[in-house]
Amino acid sequence: MSTRVGMPSVRGMRDSFIDYGLGAAGGLVYAISTALTGSGLVGGLLGAVAAGSIIKGDRGTVISTMLGFQTILTSMTQSNAESSDAGVM
Repeated sequence: MSTRVGMPSVRGMRDSFIDYGLGAAGGLVYAISTALTGSGLVGGLLGAVAAGSIIKGDRGTVISTMLGFQTILTSMTQSNAESSDAGVM
């Protein structure tokens, strides 16, 4: 994989803006979905599926993959924090 670095172009900035907008839309769908279904494992799964199905193509795949990773990581972090606080009074 070769990476090219060059001067910014209008097309490149436009594509980046579109990527940003679709990511923001996916995040908004995820936030609304987890607010309605809960932010646990099942709520995170439903949020990731909803966001990935609304944003079509490769971008939707990337969004749902990223949100799935985030959901598992957040669930594991929360369960570790709860288990370490169990003995503290």
